Amino acid sequence: MAPDHEQEQWRPSADMAVLRLRAILLYRIRQFFYERHVLEVDTPILSHAGNPDVHIESFRTFYDGPGGSHNLYLQTSPEFAMKRLLASGSGPVYQICKAFRDEELSRIHNPEFTMLEWYRPGFDHHQLMDEVQAFLVHLDLLAPDESVQKFTYQQLFQHFADIDPHTATREECAACVRLHAIQMGAGRSVPSEASIEYSKDMLLDVILTHIIEPELRKLSFIFVYDYPQNQASLAKIRHGNPSVAERFELFGKGLELANGFNELTDNEEQLQRFTQDQAVRKERGQQDINIDQYLIDSIRNGLPECAGVAIGFDRLLMLACGKQSLEEVLCFPFGRA
Repeated sequence: MAPDHEQEQWRPSADMAVLRLRAILLYRIRQFFYERHVLEVDTPILSHAGNPDVHIESFRTFYDGPGGSHNLYLQTSPEFAMKRLLASGSGPVYQICKAFRDEELSRIHNPEFTMLEWYRPGFDHHQLMDEVQAFLVHLDLLAPDESVQKFTYQQLFQHFADIDPHTATREECAACVRLHAIQMGAGRSVPSEASIEYSKDMLLDVILTHIIEPELRKLSFIFVYDYPQNQASLAKIRHGNPSVAERFELFGKGLELANGFNELTDNEEQLQRFTQDQAVRKERGQQDINIDQYLIDSIRNGLPECAGVAIGFDRLLMLACGKQSLEEVLCFPFGRA
């Protein structure tokens, strides 16, 4: 006879009170956008093109039926299809959908998850941060008289790690990693060997995840904005000293919840970034990803000036009900799917 815990694997991992709260939050999200005249849309989960971002891995599948055989990708987000709608004159749009990423499985990662994404023509990333704050108030995750703290990426590193990420050398970043590895102790150590083999960008990521994010857990919500230029992804770059990517992230209790951009509207630059990502993926031995030519064509046709944000709904639900893992808020996580 199988052990009791194996016999119970057919059950949902989240209790019914959490699933009821999940349904209530989804209703209130739709209410928020209905009141603001933002159109709900439903775009395909399957696509002939994937996301070439070097930090994201797509699931592949295969179609073999009428019309021929095709390699397809499960969407990592609905962004590309939603931008095609924006270029077609849809106006502001939002979507609640499933997204898929072939990445780590952990307390805060599941290969299949629920994403909320919306786009606002005429907004920049600062105006969208204000709307995200109003969204948190609407969901009773933030008091009406409370404001979300804001740090530039530079201020975040200066405040919590005493280092300027734009001007620091690789050696200074390595010294910061070694220093905090000693201070934080064995239980929360930073990999000091990283100071030998990692690039500056990799070291900055170690500082963020191992030194700064633990400090953010003491705070409620914060926005981090104006990231380094080489972390632009699909955001516009504001040239200056230093040049920065016009994007933001929202953290709640140290948990990354949202990623927002003042969206790039130059099709030639977007194609160049995708091509560069493909080259890096090839160099690293990652899977080759088809570029979404439909997206490039839609931007060429005239993607309006806009800002967009993606929010991990399951993580948001974790905060709303005080849970510590995705297993506690999903019906059937990866291990029970």
